Amino acid sequence: MAAVLACQGALAQSTPPTERVEVIAPPLVEAQRVDAFGSLSTEVGTTQVRDLQALDLSAALRRTPGVNVSRFNPVGSFGGDEGGAVYVRGLGASRPGSEVKTFVDGLPFYMGVWNHALLDLLPVHGMERIRVLKGPQPQALGNTFAAIDMLPLQAKEAGVRGNLRLMGGSFGTLVEQADFSGRWGDVDLSVAQSHAESDGHRDAAQGRLDNSLLRAAWRLSPEWSVGALLLSADNKVSDPGEEGLPASRTGQFSTRGTLSSLSLSHQHGTWRGRLQVYDNHGAGTWDNPQAAVTRSTFALRGWRWQETAQPWAGAELQAGWDVDQIDGSVAFNGFTAFEGVSMRLSSPHLALAQRWALSTDWQIQPSVGLRLYDHSVYGRSTAPHVGVVLEQGSTWAWRLNASRGLNHPGLDAPLLNSLVPPLAASPNGWRELNPERMNHLEAGMQWRPQAGHSLDVTLFKDAVADRYVFAFPPAVALPSWTNLGRYEMRGAELSWQGRWSPQWSSHVNVTLLDPSRTDLPYAPERSLGLGLTWQAGPWRVSADGQAQSAMNTLSQARADGSSNAGRVGGFAVFSGRAAYAVPALGPRGEVFLGLENLGDKRYAYRPNYPMAGRSVQVGLNLSL
Repeated sequence: MAAVLACQGALAQSTPPTERVEVIAPPLVEAQRVDAFGSLSTEVGTTQVRDLQALDLSAALRRTPGVNVSRFNPVGSFGGDEGGAVYVRGLGASRPGSEVKTFVDGLPFYMGVWNHALLDLLPVHGMERIRVLKGPQPQALGNTFAAIDMLPLQAKEAGVRGNLRLMGGSFGTLVEQADFSGRWGDVDLSVAQSHAESDGHRDAAQGRLDNSLLRAAWRLSPEWSVGALLLSADNKVSDPGEEGLPASRTGQFSTRGTLSSLSLSHQHGTWRGRLQVYDNHGAGTWDNPQAAVTRSTFALRGWRWQETAQPWAGAELQAGWDVDQIDGSVAFNGFTAFEGVSMRLSSPHLALAQRWALSTDWQIQPSVGLRLYDHSVYGRSTAPHVGVVLEQGSTWAWRLNASRGLNHPGLDAPLLNSLVPPLAASPNGWRELNPERMNHLEAGMQWRPQAGHSLDVTLFKDAVADRYVFAFPPAVALPSWTNLGRYEMRGAELSWQGRWSPQWSSHVNVTLLDPSRTDLPYAPERSLGLGLTWQAGPWRVSADGQAQSAMNTLSQARADGSSNAGRVGGFAVFSGRAAYAVPALGPRGEVFLGLENLGDKRYAYRPNYPMAGRSVQVGLNLSL
């Protein structure tokens, strides 16, 4: 770093540093967006991921309003449970079968046999944006109560662009990330690859992440284009166990997965659409010295068809059809214990929004839509939604949205039916289940007093019913699966984003949660996120902080009557990053220093699993 800075000083007179586009990028989140149907989503872009020094999904979203995370290793997520998970407004703690599904380019990608996400399948490097859909949004994604959708890097301008980032520091952490994108006439190509490894801040807390991504598109004509996507992940993470108790360690968890898709897109004036055909498969291997080696495989395949049109003035019409097929198996010590039956889910959907001008400044846009479900085991059901957006120019916007979310049991239901001995009394009980249901109501306001400043306020209420659990007498006549679980969540979010000058940008968000169940995990009553960015000349400095109250932890089991007694205290953690632009390293070349947990605070997302204290990372970025 000293040598590079010296070179920069020598070239200062002939090659002065230039301002970069990132000067106006906000900290923590890129934007809070409301669609034509009154639904809210939060987007995190590559600039925010870089400033947060995030190597995985939970690190990238840890300061996002309405989102809480869990983790216990500096690099990697252990099994997608407390070792690395993302929770949206208190949703996502169920294991198996999470209420929050994960997607890449709108395509489902998760551990299908257990019906929940594995975060190590989802690399943040090579992604242009990460969208968090809060609450059910049937017009966008189905079969989930909330969603995380990762959108791959895409070349938007002619020419080539590339980056190579090298970083290392505390705990033997080493990171290498490379990406390249280019557009040549009717062809565009994006390639990304990353490797990260760390010994961890405690014994047996090591992790390794290896990921690669390829995206290509070819415009056949001014209206039609074809595309392809290939993502590969190969990772291994260890469980450090409870502090001072080596015997509590549960070994290593290895994750491998591949997602591939082909797409056909068109745009004829205001009518545009895309058909995607996808296939993904993978395996998770849990090498637990205290138990058997568990190997779980999954395969998901199907298609997504989406059309958007403006059939008349002020109208937006969306239509689509999603089809998914899920297969999987589980083996213990090499012997297959479960070979799942194929499950198939078909869900066509239709939505219409209409914008009317009430006066010169005022506009109103009501909307209505419906998603139909046809499941090969659980039959037919519906998820309607209605909304209205009222706007005054570009300054004020009010919204009201009501929707129903459905979450169907997956292969986890027959899997546990075959593994839990008492359930043998009802071998087909899992077939009698209904999908989980959530009724969602949300009201919000957005105020933009001037360019670069916005205030978002959201109030919401979620009522979850028919949670599928396995129960025992006297709750049921015989041990079997049943729909018993029920709870409510009320909450509020406030997010303020401001760009005070070309040099200063800030973000503050507050989330308040009030669950009807006092033991609901990963739902702290109060959460606060802070972000600040300053840039002048070659310098860019960013700082971020997170504070939250005490919360219950550990996964919410699918057994009736299960509770979460694990609890961690509240904490406040601050981090920062300083970068110095070096034109000799390319247009986005820089050297940087990152500091995590500046106050060296002791905190944890799981009892007796302390997170790392103060740590440092240094590195450089070379670019084309």
